[in-house]
Amino acid sequence: MIDYVTYCRIHALKGEKLKAGQIAKDLGLHPETVARWLKETSYTPRKSPRRQSLLDPFRDTVTRMINTHDYSAMQIHKRIREAGYKGGYTIVKEFVRKVRPPRSTPYLTLRFDPGECAQVDWGSAGAISVGNTRRRLSFFVMVLGYSRMMYVEFTLGETQEQWLACHQHAFDYFGGCPQRVMVDNLKSAVLSHPAGHPAIFHPRYMELAAHYGFEIRACNVRSPNEKGRVENGVRYVKGSLLRGLGLEQFAPINPAAREWLDTVANVREHGMTHQRPIDLFKREKPQLSALPINTYDVGVPRAVTASAQFRVTLDTNRYSVPSAYASRRLTTRIYPERLLIYHDGKLIAEHPRRYDRHQDYLNADHQSELLVHKRRAREQQRLMHLLRLTPRAEEYYRQLQERRLNPAVHIRKIIALTEIYGEGAVARAIDDALEYQAFSSEYITNILEQRARLLPAPGALHLTRREDLLDLELPAPDLSVYDS
Repeated sequence: MIDYVTYCRIHALKGEKLKAGQIAKDLGLHPETVARWLKETSYTPRKSPRRQSLLDPFRDTVTRMINTHDYSAMQIHKRIREAGYKGGYTIVKEFVRKVRPPRSTPYLTLRFDPGECAQVDWGSAGAISVGNTRRRLSFFVMVLGYSRMMYVEFTLGETQEQWLACHQHAFDYFGGCPQRVMVDNLKSAVLSHPAGHPAIFHPRYMELAAHYGFEIRACNVRSPNEKGRVENGVRYVKGSLLRGLGLEQFAPINPAAREWLDTVANVREHGMTHQRPIDLFKREKPQLSALPINTYDVGVPRAVTASAQFRVTLDTNRYSVPSAYASRRLTTRIYPERLLIYHDGKLIAEHPRRYDRHQDYLNADHQSELLVHKRRAREQQRLMHLLRLTPRAEEYYRQLQERRLNPAVHIRKIIALTEIYGEGAVARAIDDALEYQAFSSEYITNILEQRARLLPAPGALHLTRREDLLDLELPAPDLSVYDS
């Protein structure tokens, strides 16, 4: 089968007095093909006869089954196999796809009055490096139903405190609160939503709604079309803000997102309204509810037990508490950016929240009391050691306290001398120092060094001249001592 262009070229070369073989060689065709088309006076495409299929006897049956019930291709294949079909499943599936009418669900376009509704959802942006680990990077999106004004905030998780704080930040960004907030069935908002029954909302989310005065509206399960504005908003963030954005560190992401909101997202011409969200927001903002004077506390409480090393653990990271609360039952209040730790309602520790993993964060003040206690215990042990050296050590210590500003330093040095000179030598030096009225570790050291210094042994008398022996005068020995 050749196309119309090739047919015309064949007859054009025939007009140049070329034979069929020459035309075939020139066009790369078989000579018989050229000869056959040279006989044709017009171009009429020839259809090849359709090959017979094993499915042909069952096509009417399959069509009837599709029109009667919404059978799947697998169900149809099983039924016609029972009726004698010997062919494979693939050809049945292709025929069903060709015959079945396209499935499409019609959706209504929701319309909202100014200030009536906002839609919220999470989006995923992969992962990002935080310290020596990687954390899931998510972003919160809230879109006002009337103006399409958008708020975006990136977080390192989708926890309850992140969810509540993002709502708070979004209301602050808009300068007001809508009458209703539409949410998906995520656990931070909806505990359960049985089919045909009202949703059971999270108690903390209901507290937030009561504080700001909005109504929570949960979409039906697996019905994302009911909050299409925020679904489109999530796709828009991924396609506009995140596309080509190198995410290396978390800190600059939210400032970049805020700049993108103010210079791109909320000042563009929206595809549905054909107006800028910032312009429509001027009509919507007066209809938003005023924000309450008091800020809602988004912290999530959690009971914990401090370890023997006076640490509490959150997300594998360890945070210190004062050493006096080691092994005690405590309460933590978790915020996206900080961690507060309480005992019986009293705040005992505060830390910036970290998103690294397996790290230890110590406040030096938390161990100072323990170090003071240990230092006092060591000083007490040294004093008892000193008093055991000699009965007069107590008097020596009393004199040290009266005459020296820091007697503990002198005691520590005196005890250290026992390891060099021995306890007996130090005890004797203390007794001597009392006699000399010398009260300091330096005096004790000096006495010990004097006694430890080796004097040269007396040697034989050496005479340099032989004549000196003649000048020696020796007294006569007294032999009376022997008589007595």
